Amino acid sequence: MSPAQPMTLAEKIIARAAGKDSVKPGDIVTCAVDLAMMHDSSGPRRAGKMLDQLGVVPWDTSKIVVVTDHYVNDPDPGSIETQEITRKWVAEKGIGNFYREEGICHVVLPEKGHLKPGMFCVGADSHSTTGGAFGAFMIGIGATEMTGVLATGEIWVRVPETLRVSVSGTLSDGVAAKDVILKLCGDIGVMGANYMAVEYGGAAIGAMSVDERMTLTNMAAELGAKTGIIAPDATTAEMLAAAGAGEVNIKSWQGDEDAPVARTIDIDASALGPQVAAPSNPENAAGVAEHAGTPLGQAYIGACTGAKLEDLRMAARVVKGRGKAANTRFFVAPASILIHEAAAVDGTLKILEDAGAVILPTGCGGCIGLGPARLDENMTGISTTNRNFVGRAGPESSKLYLASAYTVAASAVTGEITDPRRLLAGGGGN
Repeated sequence: MSPAQPMTLAEKIIARAAGKDSVKPGDIVTCAVDLAMMHDSSGPRRAGKMLDQLGVVPWDTSKIVVVTDHYVNDPDPGSIETQEITRKWVAEKGIGNFYREEGICHVVLPEKGHLKPGMFCVGADSHSTTGGAFGAFMIGIGATEMTGVLATGEIWVRVPETLRVSVSGTLSDGVAAKDVILKLCGDIGVMGANYMAVEYGGAAIGAMSVDERMTLTNMAAELGAKTGIIAPDATTAEMLAAAGAGEVNIKSWQGDEDAPVARTIDIDASALGPQVAAPSNPENAAGVAEHAGTPLGQAYIGACTGAKLEDLRMAARVVKGRGKAANTRFFVAPASILIHEAAAVDGTLKILEDAGAVILPTGCGGCIGLGPARLDENMTGISTTNRNFVGRAGPESSKLYLASAYTVAASAVTGEITDPRRLLAGGGGN
């Protein structure tokens, strides 16, 4: 394709999906969907039901992925019914890409090799933006929009402006991608990138693992963004090859350096310290020192945002040889079965268990206030999840702080919000 004008990566992908040589922000185009992802909460019982009411069959079952991750590991009658609806619909429609209780959808999707650079994807979940870590353009949509996609394989899109976030320097020990995105949430607010494509780049991004990049694109949703995206590189290709994605085209899916963007934000990773977002909004982020010493009833390492293999290893580094605080519950829920297995093989889970962590089954669980990690009345917790809105992780009387796996693990050890650098340097803890 020879573009008539310089384009960002997001614009190039939209143009390809729309069958056009070029697009620009504000254009409204109809795009062919390469992949549509649904989970048990958003999928068959909602979009699937509406499709059935229309008497329409899915446009291409090979491009549909269904993952059960929300209403799992729970004997509640409603959860059981939701799982049965999902299994029945998938079987009736002949959906081959069905992953039952194998992990959280945003993690399972790339694990199973479904994502590639240049793809135009939709997901029936707000954090579908995670797919952008692989050089794909992936947006979250509602059940009505998903019904249209299931029926036609197309969706209209208003081409978003791009917010370019350049992260230079090197992250210090004890500082992670979660701290970068919390800093951004604090600086520009939860609607600071409203309907934009947030494009992350710079030396610090290039040095990150795919796990860490996924944290940034996942929480683009917390900025109000249409999506988050990172240009693919050798790190991307290596991970996708290992996942069985097949041939990955990196060179064709790079944004033009001279493409106009709405705004550029520069972050110096070398100057960044651990961040903590106070209740009840991710934009309430500040340096960990501002909240240090806050007593905690629970520490939770889980969710698509914060329980990938690298997150678990971060936590293990902090708690190794230590034990959790006596009055603080400590839960760890790996984001997928594959992550659980890898963490068991390399000894990460044993380190966490030896420190007093209770290892929970994979699933959305505590992030959405379900299961053992649901906060109690009036309880204050800290979590690696992406949202801490009132009532999301427990009763309205509960309070939740957000932080990286490093900081959550350190706080589990001390029973209060703690700078992880203190423990990594050999400082005090149980």
